[in-house]
Amino acid sequence: MESITNTPTRYGWAMIALHWLIGIIFIGQFVLGVVMVRIESQRTSFELIQLHKSFGFLLLGLIILRIAWRLGNAAPPLPAAVGTLERKTAPLAHFALYAFQIALPLSGWALVSVSTLEIPTMPFNLFVMPNLPLAESDASESFWASAHWYLAYAGIALVALHIAAALRHHFLLRDMVLTRMITPSSGRE
Repeated sequence: MESITNTPTRYGWAMIALHWLIGIIFIGQFVLGVVMVRIESQRTSFELIQLHKSFGFLLLGLIILRIAWRLGNAAPPLPAAVGTLERKTAPLAHFALYAFQIALPLSGWALVSVSTLEIPTMPFNLFVMPNLPLAESDASESFWASAHWYLAYAGIALVALHIAAALRHHFLLRDMVLTRMITPSSGRE
């Protein structure tokens, strides 16, 4: 039977589920963000923006949950064959991924909070999400729109590097780095 928690050799199914769900939402959010601003139909664009905001709040909640789970559940160490440089940079890369996954939805929340359009945000049409206590202005909206855009492109570049590193481990180095994030621990390892 698979374990919910991590073992010394593999991740548990809770961390695996959070990892892949967050990854899919993060990449999907990038694609949705690019598409929603290029659609000519204002109605469709508006609906996609509302969906984008909904998934942004979901992403923020999931990443906070993942960080909390990670703080209470040690990750399995890297395989012995992993070099010193990679051992030092891997935690920095993971920290950067967490930081972008928090900063990006927060910058989007700030963007809708300062917008002079005053369109309420209703995640998945369930409730009205209150705005952050920031002053509304065109200048603030422009700043947060730019910040959100730059964070999105930098974040997706970091995700691409993360994917490339995982594929390198799997296909070139042939170690267990990717496999342990796919197959849950049995709890006996």
